[in-house]
Amino acid sequence: MEGYEKFKDDVFKLTKIDLDAYKERQMKRRIDTLITKNNIKTYDDYVRTIKADAKMFNEFVNYLTINVSEFYRNPEQWGLLDKEVFPRLIEMYGKNLKIWSAACSTGDEPYSLVMALSKFLPLNQIKIIATDIDSQVLHKAQVGLYNAKSVESVPKEFLNKYFTKIGQSYQIGDEIKQRVEFKQHNLLKDPYPSACNLIVCRNVLIYFTEEAKDEIYKKFHDALARDGILFIGSTEQIMQYKELGFGRYKSFFYSKE
Repeated sequence: MEGYEKFKDDVFKLTKIDLDAYKERQMKRRIDTLITKNNIKTYDDYVRTIKADAKMFNEFVNYLTINVSEFYRNPEQWGLLDKEVFPRLIEMYGKNLKIWSAACSTGDEPYSLVMALSKFLPLNQIKIIATDIDSQVLHKAQVGLYNAKSVESVPKEFLNKYFTKIGQSYQIGDEIKQRVEFKQHNLLKDPYPSACNLIVCRNVLIYFTEEAKDEIYKKFHDALARDGILFIGSTEQIMQYKELGFGRYKSFFYSKE
């Protein structure tokens, strides 16, 4: 399909999503597949369609954002959070921790953080800021209904205590939901929270260009309190972490120097 450059401009005007920040071949292929699936022939026609049709617009934004999510993804890293990171943060900062789950998708991650922290703090002292660019996944997060695959790594004690089984699905309890504040946020464009003790952003930046990644890591560095920790995904590593002002605390955990 011709006219992808203009299409990127049109999408930015419409959604404030900058397609230049994504790996082009991968993203263009995803978009072309979606357009073809809807029997639309050109980018211009597709832009007209999503402007006029809210359902199609939401489908497009949802399709652009990569939502592969599950509770306690990579359990061994959550074990490290449990044994070392949370005790260290509480020792340094006390009990009012400021934690940000960036690109939180359907809520599995911030809800996992609340449950993991509940071993150390009463629920009413826990607050997680959770953000994503996609309003549809934020809506799913607030509904809090998950399939069996999503919850298979949740520790049994938490599954029994905080979830209700509804048919084949699992509904997370209000006492966990109430500890998370969901907001729409674009990592490339919007202001970041400040003085965070822990930022969790996992398996998202692999879809960005190297330049966009560096820009986001710099902003994460600025958003952390001194000695705060950035927790990234098992598919990622920060190559220039020293130049960006980080020290390596453990694999997938970086501290602000």
